[in-house]
Amino acid sequence: MGRRRTAWWRVAVVGVVLGAVSGGPGSAGFAASASPFRSPSASPSSSATASLPTTASSSATATATSSATDSSYAFAQGAPSVTGATDTGDAERLEPGTTYRSSLPSEGKVYYRLVLDATSTVYVAATAVPPTDAEVTPTEGVRVSVQDADGRSCAAPDTASIGAGRSPRPLTVWGARQLPSSRSLCRGAGTYYVVVERVLRTESSPGDWDLELAPVLEPRLRKAGATSAPEAWDSATPSPPGGEAARRHGGGGFGSATELEQGAWRDDVRPGQTLFYKVPVGWGQQVYATVDLSSASGGGVGGGFVPGGVNLALYNPVRGLVDDTSISYNGSRKSGALAALPPVGYDNRYAVSDRVGGMRFAGAYYLVVHLAARVGEEFGDEPLGLTLRVRVKGEATAGPGYAGRSEPSGIFQAGLLGQGSGAAGGAGSSDGGGDGGGGAGAGMKLVAFGGIGAGTLLLVVLGVWVVVGRRRAAGV
Repeated sequence: MGRRRTAWWRVAVVGVVLGAVSGGPGSAGFAASASPFRSPSASPSSSATASLPTTASSSATATATSSATDSSYAFAQGAPSVTGATDTGDAERLEPGTTYRSSLPSEGKVYYRLVLDATSTVYVAATAVPPTDAEVTPTEGVRVSVQDADGRSCAAPDTASIGAGRSPRPLTVWGARQLPSSRSLCRGAGTYYVVVERVLRTESSPGDWDLELAPVLEPRLRKAGATSAPEAWDSATPSPPGGEAARRHGGGGFGSATELEQGAWRDDVRPGQTLFYKVPVGWGQQVYATVDLSSASGGGVGGGFVPGGVNLALYNPVRGLVDDTSISYNGSRKSGALAALPPVGYDNRYAVSDRVGGMRFAGAYYLVVHLAARVGEEFGDEPLGLTLRVRVKGEATAGPGYAGRSEPSGIFQAGLLGQGSGAAGGAGSSDGGGDGGGGAGAGMKLVAFGGIGAGTLLLVVLGVWVVVGRRRAAGV
């Protein structure tokens, strides 16, 4: 009986110790909480899937998701569904930091609700996705705005259109309640509404478009800074990186965008396909990109010319359009480039130019490439070679010093886990954690402490175990 009790006691102690170790640092749940970075388009249940989808299996997952929804876009996995209301009384609430899935009807506006404080800026990006076989016109598109309880817009509505390529493709627009605001009606805490609608739909096919909504909260600064954009910055166009391009397959949406560093990258793109990539850009850094499209190997039945056949766009970390360029395609090799952009800086938001204003925070900047479906009609449906050349110029600097935590956490950091001073927002920035203890460094300290504690506990228990065993063997 004594042996059985001793054996039971030993098993119980070992179970407790192993339970403490498995529940501490190194377990799945603990590891997830230690990471301060989450993609702006990832919902809480899909953040791990959304990060760094650079392998073939992740690309296949994005493709499968896109095919399953009969859409050219890979929506965030696990995103909760919300229904757009036809009036504000039935509007469902959106929480910053969560990515949602919805739909956009052919006619009329749809409403969603926000409950905001009086100190934070909130952005809401809406990505509308027509069916791949939809008939669309160049001028039709989507519009979004953020309005107060009386229906007055907090900023000018943002509109995106299909363009000259006349190809169904994801269209992304962004609205904001920005503080400090010159519009006094949008300064206070309370209920606001996100309003999304189709615009200039005249000859296109009827039917709903899929919709992804990504609200983001930007906390106020600890200390107020300048209220005007920098007057001078290096606007010289840098030379694109040379050398042999490495292969990297683009993702199917913002949440599955493939991370790129500075360098040359090659991929294949099919007619009608949209590819997503993300580039970490720190505070004080400039990003520059060019796109090259190979010549077509096959002929088509048309005239051999597609206006706006290739589109390259750059979006900021909250999915706001910064700049884009469209290139007509005639079957021969084509190249295009984004305009020179200013270094990332908080004060850029006060600029008149949208290109300058979009470069307002550090984080993942998205390069989105679309090849018009009509290219397949003119030159065959075989994929074309694509080369992206990306340059990130300058050293990352310290961030502006946020007074709280962003939602999602870490969205205004550059690079995996906020590596480097610029990546983590630098000294004085608490975007990785409003309590000042967030970020990769704090997570690693916690891991180390937990590991040491668990190891010490294990040694103590084993020592007691040996002593008890010897006493029992001696008949004590």
